[in-house]
Amino acid sequence: MSDAIDIDQLLNEMACATQAYCKASAYDNPLMIGIQRGGAWIAKRLHQTLKLADPLGELNIAFYRDDFSTLGLHPEVNPSKLPADINNRHIILVDDVLFTGRTIRAAMNEIFDYGRPASITLVVMIDRCGRELPIQADIIGKTITLNEGEHVKLSGPEPLTLSIDNVKGTGTQTTG
Repeated sequence: MSDAIDIDQLLNEMACATQAYCKASAYDNPLMIGIQRGGAWIAKRLHQTLKLADPLGELNIAFYRDDFSTLGLHPEVNPSKLPADINNRHIILVDDVLFTGRTIRAAMNEIFDYGRPASITLVVMIDRCGRELPIQADIIGKTITLNEGEHVKLSGPEPLTLSIDNVKGTGTQTTG
């Protein structure tokens, strides 16, 4: 990733895009839910900027992943926290990186275990190529293309920083 990413500017652009999307869609009181960890960090910042009425929700999708048996139990498995009834609510689902689509599928499975929302709007900070499932974001902070073996990671919560790691061990580039 050759261009440095100003995360604060990106979050402001995402907040403006989310607000415009909700207004155009006539979503009066959407419920924002962040996917633990990175998505929840981003959702917290967006939630504060947008001044949404309901408390921020958090999803832990560890037990909903289809690759759970190959990944094993994560050391920090915190419960999901949904602050309100989600039936017939417009949900803004927030994640840090959209890649294969499997995390979002798992998040939607968990959301539907709590009820049936009117809609789900997907907001992601980074969209990268490589979908395995037909899932796309409604609001994207930045689209990037990485080389084989590279992964993008959001670290935080304060400060939020993005890094590109090469799994072959040739280095890391950080931006924030």
